[in-house]
Amino acid sequence: MQRPFKVLGIQQIAIGGPDKQRLRRLWVDMLGLEVTGNFVSERENVDEDICAIGSGVTRVEVDLMQPIDPDKKPAVHATPLNHVGLWIDDLPAAVAWLSEHGVRFAPGGIRAGAAGFDICFLHPKANDEFPIAGEGVLVELVQAPPAVVDAFAAFAQQSDAPAG
Repeated sequence: MQRPFKVLGIQQIAIGGPDKQRLRRLWVDMLGLEVTGNFVSERENVDEDICAIGSGVTRVEVDLMQPIDPDKKPAVHATPLNHVGLWIDDLPAAVAWLSEHGVRFAPGGIRAGAAGFDICFLHPKANDEFPIAGEGVLVELVQAPPAVVDAFAAFAQQSDAPAG
């Protein structure tokens, strides 16, 4: 099967808990991640601190999330490893191709994400209409900006070059 897109690398890991201050004690205070932003959304029932590992195109987000209301959905704290985000070189092509091949997407379609990139989510559970899903894991597809696409392409060329 020829795919019209590439998964370039991990964009983020999202970790949920009932109290993001407890998450910060490990990830920020103990491990030294830098808090680079905050995102709050009533619609997505989330208050998250956006942290970073690395820099430039190798930067990976670690989002520390707590629910605004623990009794509402989505319950971002119910699964400690909430989701994994993947850099995609052509998000619209990926969504079209994956949909055509039976992959189930979560409601919401392509939209702006917390970090400002276009995103969408693969549903964690398959159904009869869409028999392929995350098998319990929510997967976020993130449109990679041109600098990330170019950097991964350059890295791939270097990896393919014969050793000399």
